[in-house]
Amino acid sequence: MFNKLTKRGFCTAISSRPWLFVGLGNPGEKFRGTRHNVGFEMIDVFAESVGIPMNRVHCKAVFGEGFVGDIPVFLAKPQTYMNLSGESAGPLAAYYKLPLNRVLVFHDDMTLPCGVLRLQHNGGHGYHNGLKSVIYHFRGNREFARLRIGIGRPPGQMDPKAFLLQKFNNTAQERIDTALQEGVGALKLLLSHGLSESARHFNHEQKYKHIRLQTMPV
Repeated sequence: MFNKLTKRGFCTAISSRPWLFVGLGNPGEKFRGTRHNVGFEMIDVFAESVGIPMNRVHCKAVFGEGFVGDIPVFLAKPQTYMNLSGESAGPLAAYYKLPLNRVLVFHDDMTLPCGVLRLQHNGGHGYHNGLKSVIYHFRGNREFARLRIGIGRPPGQMDPKAFLLQKFNNTAQERIDTALQEGVGALKLLLSHGLSESARHFNHEQKYKHIRLQTMPV
């Protein structure tokens, strides 16, 4: 892939520097469709939309690579289980010599209503164990972008861990399916116009969705 990238001149144009997109989740059929795996789902939906096959294993991740327009894109789903995601994300960024401002992590977020997304430049881990691991393997550096995918909060006194490993009901799944398509649009905008402009535009749209959905049951 690097020979292909070099031939297409990615080293000489800032606008065409590679991006690494990392979706967080747990491997195996047992976890497919659970709330904690929406990061994996975002990778799969984006990969399908741009025609990048996820057909390799690289740095402990299911991996795909290709171009979106002239932008080289690496896609990864760490197979380390959620709490050790950094064992894959850290080596991948190092292998491709990517600055962290060219890394974007997709993850579930209980602080956002189900189906609401946020694109941001950086941040903490918010008690998300996958993000904790990624930050640790980035040597404490938090200056990487995130696509936060809202899954809502557990109902009543439900254990958050059980909630995360539960599959979506039909209403929630419809919201997530819509959100993932919106995420694809945001990612394509990011690749064509940069993170700052895409985040400003996308988050403005999602703000009104947040207001509309935050009081609606799922």
